[in-house]
This record gives sequence, C-alpha cells and structure tokens, in this order.
Amino acid sequence: MSDSTNDQEQPLISHLVELRQRLMRAVLAVFILFLALFYFANDLYLFISAPLTALLPEGTSMIATDVTSPFFAPFKLTLVAAMALAMPYILHQIWSFISPGLYANEKKFAIPLLISSILLFYAGIAFAYFVVFPLIFGFFTSVGPENVAVMTDISSYLNFVLKLFFAFGLAFEIPIATLLLIKSGAISAKDLAAKRAYVIVVCFVFGMLLTPPDVISQSLLAVPMWLLFEVGLFMSRFIVADSKEDEEERVG
Repeated sequence: MSDSTNDQEQPLISHLVELRQRLMRAVLAVFILFLALFYFANDLYLFISAPLTALLPEGTSMIATDVTSPFFAPFKLTLVAAMALAMPYILHQIWSFISPGLYANEKKFAIPLLISSILLFYAGIAFAYFVVFPLIFGFFTSVGPENVAVMTDISSYLNFVLKLFFAFGLAFEIPIATLLLIKSGAISAKDLAAKRAYVIVVCFVFGMLLTPPDVISQSLLAVPMWLLFEVGLFMSRFIVADSKEDEEERVG
C-alpha cells in the first residue's frame, strides 16, 4: 500500500517541480523585458498617449494630480508592456507543461489555435490603438463646453487605455472561443448560427460593460465582436469537416 502511494506521490511532486520551474522562467522573462524597457518608460508613455495629446487644444497638456504619478504611471505601463511582450514565451511554457498529456490529434488542433490566440490578442490591441482611440478621443475632446480645458490626468488616462486594450484583446479571441465550443461538441455550428440574434445582443451588452458609457466606443467594440463571431462560425465548418475526415480514417 505504501509503495503504491509513494509511486503516486512521486509523479505529483515531479509535476509540481516542473510547474514551479516553468513559472519561474515566465517570471524571469517578464523581469528581463521590464529591465530592457524601463529606460524607455517615458517614451512608451508618450507613444501610448499620442492619440489623445494629438487632439488636445493648443496650450493644454496632460497633468499629474498625484506627486508619484510621473514615476508610477510609466512604471506600470512598462510592466504591462513587458508582460504583453512575454506572453508568447509564457504560453509556450504553459504548452510545454500540458502538451505531454495530449493526444496527437489534440496537439494538431491546439498548436495553431494557440498561435492564433496570441496574434488575435495583439490584433485587438492594435485595433484599439489605431482605430478606436482616435475616434473616441476625437469625440470626447470636441463635445466639452468651450470654457473647460481638457487636461487629462496621466494615471487616469493609463487606466482607461489599459482597460480598453484588455477589452479589445479579449474581444478578438471570440473566433477561438467559437471554434472551441463547436469542436468540443458543446453546441453545433447550426445551432450557434440560429442563436445569432442573441449573440449580437450579448456583444452589445459586453460593449456596454467593458467600454466607457458612450455609444461610439460601445459600438466600436460590439460590432467587431459580432464580426469575429461570424469569422469563427465560418472557420468552424472546416474544423468540423476535418474532424469527420479523421473519424472516417480511424473507422476505415
């Protein structure tokens, strides 16, 4: 009895040791990137704030309402940037930990899905920066009273844009979530297509919850979410077809 218990404990301990090692590697990667980027922290903040500062009225600028904000705002941005840049390596460590327990057909499906999820998250961030920010900041800076100067706090602005980055990054993962739902058998592509109206409503609800309380930014998130759902639905046809072919080959 004790020998079998020890045999069960050894694999568990070895898995925990491997997990700790991979977590340490991920943390080390973030730390190295943070050190490399910290010298450019102020430049990173200038880049992130460019969509707003380009639209500020002449004679105005961003402000710091807290004494520590000029240091901690770029510091926070640099840490987030390091984590974002290290994400492929972090996901690689996660994949290396779980892949030995997967079957060959599961690995064949998971690898392109993992790569696509990374690229889609980055695409969501890029969409927010290059498309959404100029539109919503142009709207906000133009609707205020004439006697009110737009002078945004740097910490408030950073929290605002990081929230939008995260929201759009997650929104662009919808094709992946759609494929996983269909691939797992939780719902068929036909049933999901029949519920399209409900999906559109959910997209606008999430757009309302994850963005500022204005119609423009809500629509700029909800509409791409719906379109990405349609992309996932379209791609699922090929995934289902491949799955059927694999089953027929195994049966044959």
